[in-house]
Amino acid sequence: MKITEEQLKKINEQQSALVEIINRIGMIETEKHSLLHKVAEINKETEEFKLELEKQYGAVTIDLSTGDYEPIKTEVEDAIEDQED
Repeated sequence: MKITEEQLKKINEQQSALVEIINRIGMIETEKHSLLHKVAEINKETEEFKLELEKQYGAVTIDLSTGDYEPIKTEVEDAIEDQED
């Protein structure tokens, strides 16, 4: 006994479509994995550069559009300023 040619064709088309989608998902996951590694690498480089900047300028907040920076005040410095006012 056999299924009809039409039924066999439909099953094969469905299986081919499924295999293609699974392959695409694998490629996307591989790319995602690579991108996540790049994110981690950039985050590490950013943290290292922040430390470099902090050595040169101290703890500061930088305006990324202008490059201007202001020192970051600690809670103790804020309390002292409040007492002086």
